[in-house]
Amino acid sequence: MNKFITTLKNIWSIEELRTRILNTLLFITVYRVGSYVVLPGIDPARLPKGQGNGLLDLINTFSGGAFQNASIFALGIMPYISASIAIQLLTIALPYFQKMQKDGESGRRKLNQITRVLTIFVTAAQAVAYTQSQIPAEALMIERSWFTLYSTAILIAGTIFCMWMGERITDKGIGNGISLLIMIGIVARFPIALLQEAGTRGTGGLLLFVIELVALYFVVMGAVLITQATRRIPVQYAKQVVGNKVVGGQRQYIPLKLNAAGVMPIIFAQALMFVPGLVAGYFAEKSDTAQSIAQAFNSYDHWQYNILFAFLIIIFTYFYTAISVNPQQIADDMKRSGGFIPGVKPGFETSEYIGQILDRITLPGAVMLALVAVMPAIARLFGVSQGFAQFFGGTSLLILVGVVLDTLQQIESYLLMRRYEGLMKSGRVQGRTESVSSAI
Repeated sequence: MNKFITTLKNIWSIEELRTRILNTLLFITVYRVGSYVVLPGIDPARLPKGQGNGLLDLINTFSGGAFQNASIFALGIMPYISASIAIQLLTIALPYFQKMQKDGESGRRKLNQITRVLTIFVTAAQAVAYTQSQIPAEALMIERSWFTLYSTAILIAGTIFCMWMGERITDKGIGNGISLLIMIGIVARFPIALLQEAGTRGTGGLLLFVIELVALYFVVMGAVLITQATRRIPVQYAKQVVGNKVVGGQRQYIPLKLNAAGVMPIIFAQALMFVPGLVAGYFAEKSDTAQSIAQAFNSYDHWQYNILFAFLIIIFTYFYTAISVNPQQIADDMKRSGGFIPGVKPGFETSEYIGQILDRITLPGAVMLALVAVMPAIARLFGVSQGFAQFFGGTSLLILVGVVLDTLQQIESYLLMRRYEGLMKSGRVQGRTESVSSAI
């Protein structure tokens, strides 16, 4: 406890860090207050309060309940994430965007501008669909066509404002702003889910509730291990004579992540999981088999849903790892800088060697990622409530772990620069090299 209090004093004594933390808290407060400001023309008491499954529930989780509350931040930052995914895929598929990505700072600014413009169009499309399908007629106090028109403009402004706050947090606060807004939306639902779970257990179920908390702790630790695990490949750099000095000759490592794809496989798989239920729903009235399939794939608790979900995650993990980690490019960069893997010839053989290691570590990483994704369904089998089970795995848990590690790493860097002791007695907080928003 003394170590914890001393660390807080050290953090507060650094003026720049203190200012950044206060700025971050201010923007987060504004974001959470806006999540409860309901769109004009809606009676909040008549909005549905139930919790659904699938992609819509995932969006509601990321927005901290703003999606279900029909607030001005109902779409939150998710349209920007969708636009970022589209631009990221275009940089892989189209040479024009590939060239722009390699143009340094000017290319990055152009890509950011294109992403922002695309975000407006994505938000407009999602806003129209949201106001038409997610707001029931009994909750409207005015004509739907007029409500859709001005609510679309408000939702676009809300998403742009959220995007602006995320950028300001990155510049003036601590951590990655877009990632923090997603994390805060997820964390905001945790106290309510925890209290509801404790209430359902009652006094007689206190022991079961404690066991659930212990299980949640180990699941979080497992997610940390998946996020942090790396396979280090040693790289030796040849000595070179520059002027009258000898440089090089050091040994470094290429850290290949066990889960190089991050949360992307879960997001892609989650987005496709509504397709079987949607297709089967058209034939439900004519076929009992189609009706049973529709029921199975409209609930994440069903075993058929989770088997297909896990399979898609494994497939997408291999796919996204293949397009995000290029062994040939790594080998070429090493060759240009005079580096080589001991016992492996530079060039093609180095590329093959890195590719073989990547294939070997991707399979256990994909299986572990699939296991984390289906953990909420496993928790439901043991009687955990739906709201609380969401924190036992899936996209929410991986984003929480990644953002917390990244933020703690930045705080520790400030402490170490001022010659204070870090956050840990031994070792360093090894955060991810990329933020959640850049990963998704």
